[in-house]
Amino acid sequence: MNAPGEPPARAGRLVLALGGLSALSPFATDMYAPAFPEIVASFHTSGAAVQLSLTACLVGIAAGQLVLGPVSDAVGRRRLLLVGCGLFTVFSAVCALARSLAVFETARLLQGCAAGAGLVVGRAVVSDRFTGVHAARRLSALSVIAMTAPVLAPVAGGAVLGIGSWRLVFGALAAAGLALWAAVGAWVPESLPAERRVSGGVRAAFGATAGLLRRRRLVGGLLVMGCGLGALFAYITGSPFVFRDGFGLSPTGYGLVFAVNAAGTVLAGVLFGRLAGRVRLGTLLAAGAAVTLAATGTLVALHAAGAGGFPATWACLFGLTSGFGMVLPAATTLVLDLGADAPGAASGLLGGAQFVLGAAAAPLPGAAGDTTALSMAVVVCGCALLSAAALPLLAGPRGGRGRAAVRRRERRGAVPRRRRRFRRVRWRHRCGTCAPRRRSHRVRRSRRGRGRR
Repeated sequence: MNAPGEPPARAGRLVLALGGLSALSPFATDMYAPAFPEIVASFHTSGAAVQLSLTACLVGIAAGQLVLGPVSDAVGRRRLLLVGCGLFTVFSAVCALARSLAVFETARLLQGCAAGAGLVVGRAVVSDRFTGVHAARRLSALSVIAMTAPVLAPVAGGAVLGIGSWRLVFGALAAAGLALWAAVGAWVPESLPAERRVSGGVRAAFGATAGLLRRRRLVGGLLVMGCGLGALFAYITGSPFVFRDGFGLSPTGYGLVFAVNAAGTVLAGVLFGRLAGRVRLGTLLAAGAAVTLAATGTLVALHAAGAGGFPATWACLFGLTSGFGMVLPAATTLVLDLGADAPGAASGLLGGAQFVLGAAAAPLPGAAGDTTALSMAVVVCGCALLSAAALPLLAGPRGGRGRAAVRRRERRGAVPRRRRRFRRVRWRHRCGTCAPRRRSHRVRRSRRGRGRR
């Protein structure tokens, strides 16, 4: 449900601001990618050294989410969002003015930490203010924005490079951070009042994170999403070699393939938002995992048989991205719902699982040497298989918890039969013996509140 008494226009502005915060991290990592050659020449260094700045930013985003999520449960959301946007602006300006590679890479690490605040606290704000179908739809909208931003960021970076140097790219990021700081100040109220915060301070908040990791279903949801994102990262790192070197596509042609596959993720996220509330969350999650596994399994079979041409490979990878577009919002909603007593910590675990498992899978397509279509297919299929396996084994209840399931286990002798609980009540019924005396009877509890003999 929506926050009580909140007008739709205010809720729309809130989601718009949170969507901008979700896009901040992808833009920070990808917008400067077209400027790599210029940065190499500016610092008189190697391409590998400049690529290390991308790794530093990713590490900062992961660490920022793991740390700032629990902290927000103890100190509140709005303050951290304002500080995060402010620091992102400052460190983006430092990157633009850096005169040495060491300063540039250090600023990139801290810029990533500040950008992580928008991701992790934004999800927690949604969990604070919305529940049920409304939360699922808004998380789906944030997921669509987060998956679209990596496609738009290099395009925007190339447009900025057309009118200035690479330093102007980071100037634009600083301006974006300042604009988001103003949007948070105007449109994002505090969603976690003091009485709902974790008592005991920051140390207790980190203790709550450890408690979440002991919840089997929550860990299952993390694995479903993290392994699914690992398949996506393996596709992202392996597809340039497959399509450009293997199939001979031009950079423009590869960009078209990547954009169409990204559109599949967006369309699947929109479809999830439409189906949320009509179809059970677990069903949507299982459907997304099944589509991902079927697409990647078909890709492995085709290339193992030597029949993996360009159209078939493209179609299978479109299935991968579309299936993940359903898995991401469903798993996010599931984990935040299971960790509703500590939304910031649950959101931090979501971000940490995404980046840790995704970063672990990213180099695997080329681990055995050259990156081929078959090696990429095997890695993405393996990650999709792990994601699907975590769904029934870890994310679902063990054998059911309803009354029918308990009675079936009692009949099998798996659990001892429960004694029926009775209570003493005053119950006037129509038999001639008891009606005059209003006798007390031993009756079984019933759902309607009245006893039965």
